[in-house]
Amino acid sequence: MDIVAGNAPVLRVVTEAVNDAGPLIPLTDSRHPLVFVRRGQGIAGMGEALRLQFSGPNRMRDAAAAWKRVASAAQVTDPLSLPGTGLVALGAFTFADDSAKTSVLIVPSIIVGRRDGVSWITRVDCVDPLPPLEPLGPDFTMKFDFGPLDRPGYVAAVKSALGHLRSGELSKVVLARSMVAELPDGADLRVILDRLASGYPDTYTFAVDGLIGSSPETLVTADHGAVTARVLAGSAPRGADVHADEEAASTLASSTKDLDEHEYALRSLLASLAPHSRNVMASEQPFTLKLPNLWHLASDVEGELTDGSSSLDLIAALHPTAAVAGTPTDRALALIHELEPFDRGRYAGPVGWVGADGDGEWAIALRSAEVDDDCTVRAYAGAGIVADSDPDTELAETRMKFRPVVDAFGQATGARG
Repeated sequence: MDIVAGNAPVLRVVTEAVNDAGPLIPLTDSRHPLVFVRRGQGIAGMGEALRLQFSGPNRMRDAAAAWKRVASAAQVTDPLSLPGTGLVALGAFTFADDSAKTSVLIVPSIIVGRRDGVSWITRVDCVDPLPPLEPLGPDFTMKFDFGPLDRPGYVAAVKSALGHLRSGELSKVVLARSMVAELPDGADLRVILDRLASGYPDTYTFAVDGLIGSSPETLVTADHGAVTARVLAGSAPRGADVHADEEAASTLASSTKDLDEHEYALRSLLASLAPHSRNVMASEQPFTLKLPNLWHLASDVEGELTDGSSSLDLIAALHPTAAVAGTPTDRALALIHELEPFDRGRYAGPVGWVGADGDGEWAIALRSAEVDDDCTVRAYAGAGIVADSDPDTELAETRMKFRPVVDAFGQATGARG
């Protein structure tokens, strides 16, 4: 629906507190789940009261304008006034301006949420009771194979990128590759989400319009004038035992290559936030963030919004960060277009939710896959390339980053990527 310049529908939204709703993921649709959860908190949606679609270079700004119209016209009863209550849309945006995929904001007909021990249900133009809970479907497995860029092809792409980096054209570029599989008939996608949420509880587990994943990276959170973000760039595999694991973290924390890569990403985010937020602060040194399969270099950023921006305005300003594109941005995007023989779709784009007041939580869609209507599943993983990168090491990093989503789809062993 195009309402950027037209009239918005009048949505009637009612939120009420409920007893603990239990696990959120099983409440969603088995084939079209709508979820954004972390550490057992978040929201799960059922049905669609409103779907807005956007494309092109202004897709996020158009979404911000359209959402303001929807929120202004809505009739909202929300006695809780918590993040995620009242009128909420879940969204997923494409990485590239010219992607064939559309970007979406979806207002579910029913939302069930939990935060800080409080549970609620929100109904939009709907007086129906919560649908009966359907048990998760049976486990299933899938066989992933190479996408358009196989292992030798990826190594060759990294070598080509290194020529541009060492000539001084740019400081960093993020190159991705993909893997492809077919979803079995009748497969319950909530099984995948449940595996991701239980295996990676400290990440954002999400499902929006076929985009499914579990991302460790916060793009931006806006909450009553406060803005926060987390930058992840630089990574290393976990060690096989406690001693090796500690050594892996220590080596990462002192790696010049990874520290440089992280610095590019942090500077990119701070520069993009500066026009919207005063007193933007970041931790003095990146810290090592432990995930089940790898270590990341991480920096937390916080500030105070000064220009009235919504979270949709902020993702428009921040995307794409150096953590998923490179620096300088324009040159990095051009090189990605040259060296990646596929459309990233919504991989590495913003995914999250926005409320009626514009506040929201947005992650970067990493460790993710897109499930198309024809049941094709495309998983993506990338690595940040800098001048002293080693092609084989970067290839190994993509294999490590494929692991969460490939394992979740039932390929703990045997993936051919």
